[in-house]
Amino acid sequence: MARLVGTVSRGIRGPIIREGDDLVKITVDSVLSAAESENFYLRDRDVIAVTESVVARSQGNYATVDDIAKDVKAKLGGGTVGVIFPILSRNRFAINLKGIARGCKKIILMLSYPSDEVGNALITYDQLDKAGVNPYSDVLSLEKYRELFGDNVHEFTGVDYVQYYSDIITGEGAEVEVIFANQAKTILEYTDCVINCDIHTRERTKRILKGSGAKVVCGLDDLMTAPIDGSGCNEKYGLLGSNKSTEDKVKLFPRDCKPLVLDIQAEILKKTGKHVEVMV
Repeated sequence: MARLVGTVSRGIRGPIIREGDDLVKITVDSVLSAAESENFYLRDRDVIAVTESVVARSQGNYATVDDIAKDVKAKLGGGTVGVIFPILSRNRFAINLKGIARGCKKIILMLSYPSDEVGNALITYDQLDKAGVNPYSDVLSLEKYRELFGDNVHEFTGVDYVQYYSDIITGEGAEVEVIFANQAKTILEYTDCVINCDIHTRERTKRILKGSGAKVVCGLDDLMTAPIDGSGCNEKYGLLGSNKSTEDKVKLFPRDCKPLVLDIQAEILKKTGKHVEVMV
């Protein structure tokens, strides 16, 4: 008989996950209870996806602002540090910035423009054209940016991220200078200690900065790679993939998910006889 139904995706509702919870049992019980309730069946090669958020939560993989500050100070010296190419996000970056600022005397905040790497816009290309600005070569001070473009708020959140990030930095007792540029090595005119916060281009940015004479270069993936005073960490990704948990804590990307994957597969096989794939 021909296969008549393509891929079917179902969201499984489970309990709130807390640190220390048995995620294998919760996952298996939730999937099998949902299957019984909704009258569907697991088949060989079905895929069970567990979000990284609940995995990290069950692991208790968190870092505080103080943890981040201590790591930043140890790795970059605690003086003037360039923070370049961050995304514009209250959830993904703001708490990290709070920790970075707490570990420094001064931050040179270098924002890419007209938008960050994931498309959150500071200004539009029409505004650039009208002002006669070339984003590939022109470096703008905060004063010049305000003169040309005024106060710009995010289209959906209503947040002026330039002011918001500046306030976070000064709120932690650090000085701040904001510039707008798209060439990584521009930051070296201000400081030779740099945290590059870009995601997809981070290795290229590190290579360019080191090749241009930077003294210390850390990506977000180089921070919180080991525990600080008993904190969580992620050896491979550091602060990459972190999310705001509270005003003073982030949830890091989970660690070593392979045992969890294998245990869920084994328990599903034991209870249903089906060989499923499990992804985190």
